[in-house]
Amino acid sequence: MRLWLSALAILLASTPAGVASSRSQRARGASVFAESGCMHCHTIRNAGGHKGPDLSGVGRRLKEAQMRRQIVEGSKRMPPFGDDLRETELADLLSYLRSCRDKKK
Repeated sequence: MRLWLSALAILLASTPAGVASSRSQRARGASVFAESGCMHCHTIRNAGGHKGPDLSGVGRRLKEAQMRRQIVEGSKRMPPFGDDLRETELADLLSYLRSCRDKKK
């Protein structure tokens, strides 16, 4: 019983830090999105360009691995960014994009 209570206490104590950490990671990811030029082609919540798809709901539509592959490898219409982003920037950007879960209108 004591072990269970100790585990629960540790879990509860670490939860606010985890939420704050993910919030700050999403904020850094939004900065990467803006600073890396993603906004030139992509729109999120009515801000950005219209050359590429609207990413407002990308976190609901695609899995993280799909987003990662698209960003790193690019496609016919999108250049690859694998050589341009550090792994930490890519992780932050993916955290931000996963949080983009708006429903399509």
